[in-house]
Amino acid sequence: MGKRARILLIYTGGTIGMVKDYETGALKAFNFDQLLQKIPEINQIDCVIDTVSFAAPIDSSNMNPSYWVEIASIIEEGYQNFDGFVVLHGSDTMAYTASALSFMLENLRKPVILTGSQLPIGDLRTDAKENLITAIQIATLTEKNEPLLQEVALYFEYKLYRGNRTIKINAEHFEAFTSPNYPPLIESGVHLKAQHSFLYRVKNSKELRVHKAMNTNVAVLKLFPGINKNLLEAVVNTPDLRVLILETYGAGNATTDQWFLNTLKSAKSKGLHIVNVTQCSGGGVVMGHYEASTTLKALQLISGKDITTESAVTKAMYLLGQEVDPALFKSIFETAIRGEMSQN
Repeated sequence: MGKRARILLIYTGGTIGMVKDYETGALKAFNFDQLLQKIPEINQIDCVIDTVSFAAPIDSSNMNPSYWVEIASIIEEGYQNFDGFVVLHGSDTMAYTASALSFMLENLRKPVILTGSQLPIGDLRTDAKENLITAIQIATLTEKNEPLLQEVALYFEYKLYRGNRTIKINAEHFEAFTSPNYPPLIESGVHLKAQHSFLYRVKNSKELRVHKAMNTNVAVLKLFPGINKNLLEAVVNTPDLRVLILETYGAGNATTDQWFLNTLKSAKSKGLHIVNVTQCSGGGVVMGHYEASTTLKALQLISGKDITTESAVTKAMYLLGQEVDPALFKSIFETAIRGEMSQN
């Protein structure tokens, strides 16, 4: 019999860690040291669980890069002592955090699984128990004496997804997340069914590197019919802005009005990196496929391919934090570095 896996639960906040005060009806955070009392089923998993919580758990609407650094630092400090990490997180910004951590944790060879819930852990119909139990169980899985999962992932409602491929699609359903352009890594039914060919593997033997510099001089602008010059100019002229994530139509299309193209051209000439991503939930950018995107291709906009907006934002913050040579920024962004986009 092999040694029992050691799993570190990191509680950042969110609905999953709430219990209802039945006198007031209000939700309040519960003590995670009492986790096994609330979910005794966890005792059936052959592992040792330690817990650590943010000093002041936050609503995920308040998540920001300083908290990402805190999570990454906890993982870094415990990396040699634990076999896997489960991050409990509010669902609203979970896809952003999963994406950010994937870039911050270079050469990761252990599971980092984010999960949460739509209902509090003490609620009669809660989804918290299943999400948490299965996330922990997946974090303990091994194959050939090494972790089955070696990347940042997100588990919700019977499916484990690559973290930097996820988006939140529903504020009310238990099936709150999807991965529109990449299949689930593991599906939970009577058995846990892993799709081995979709799992990420680092192709070197280097040690874990944790990157803590995330530059937030990034903006997102969603195109819409009727967008005007004043708005676009206000955005691209934002002081210190380094990267603009432009959510375009369909396969990367945009208006061909001259004022629009001139504004982008001027902004690029001043050093602004402009990333073209689709505002569709699935599919990706193929500039030049339609006439409405050939002009953007001619402007040498960065193709986000099939990356999610959440992943594009955090990848931009990461690359800026790495102080990537501006001349190389486009080619590096268009290259998959953590499995965040299809490489074609």
